[in-house]
Amino acid sequence: MNDFYKKFKPKEWDEVHMLWMHSSTPNVIISKKPVRTLDDMKGVSLRAPGRIGDTIKALGGTPSPVPIMETYDAMSKGVVDGVNTPFETLKTFKFAEVAKYTTASWQVGNVYAFYVVMNKQKYDKLPPDVKQVVDKLAGEYEEKFAKMWNQVDIDGKEFAVSKGVEIIELTPEQVEKWKAAAEPAINGYVQSMVGAGYKEDEVRGWIKYLRERIDHWTKKQIELKIKSVTGPPEMR
Repeated sequence: MNDFYKKFKPKEWDEVHMLWMHSSTPNVIISKKPVRTLDDMKGVSLRAPGRIGDTIKALGGTPSPVPIMETYDAMSKGVVDGVNTPFETLKTFKFAEVAKYTTASWQVGNVYAFYVVMNKQKYDKLPPDVKQVVDKLAGEYEEKFAKMWNQVDIDGKEFAVSKGVEIIELTPEQVEKWKAAAEPAINGYVQSMVGAGYKEDEVRGWIKYLRERIDHWTKKQIELKIKSVTGPPEMR
C-alpha cells in the first residue's frame, strides 16, 4: 500500500499529509460450518461488507453487512454462519469462542486498509528539523505496524487452536479454483473504476503493480525469516 501511494500519488489524498498506510493481513473464512472446498461455500453467510462482500459472493457465499462489533452475537445466535476477517480476530474479537472452523483462504483474502495522516497545512508550517523527525518516525512506524499486524495474526491462530478451532488448509488444487472464482470480484472493481473515469489499462496496471509488490515483500519476508500464518510454507 505504501509503495502504491508513493508511486501513484492518488489525488484523493492531496488535501492531507500522508504519514503512512497500513492494513490487516489477508482475510480468512471463520465459520461455524466447515469450508474445505469451494463447493462448501455455497449458502454460507458471512459478515463481509463492501468489496469484501463482492469477493464472498463471487466465491459462492452470502455476504452480510453486519457491523463488526455485532458479529460475535450474530454468530452465536445463528444470524450469520461466520465472518471474513484475518486470523487475529479469532482472539481480538474472540470469534474463536463462537466458531468451530477457520479456512486459511488468505490466497483470495481482501485486507482492511487503514491510514495515518496529519493536517497538511500544519505539516507545511513545521520547521525543517521537526519535519525530519516526523518523516523519520513515519518511516519507522510504517515498518512497526507491518510487524504488529503480522504478530497479532500469529497470536490469533494460536488462540484459536487452544480453543479447539479446526484450521483448514486449502489444497493447491482448491487454491487455484478459489483464485479463478474470485476473478469476477476483481473485474467488478475494474469496471467500477472505469465508470468513475479511469482507463481500464490504467486500473489493471495498478493491480499488476500491487501483485508485483506483494511478491517482492513476500520474498523479503522469507529472506528475513519473519514467520507468518498467511503466506507460502516457507513462512511457517
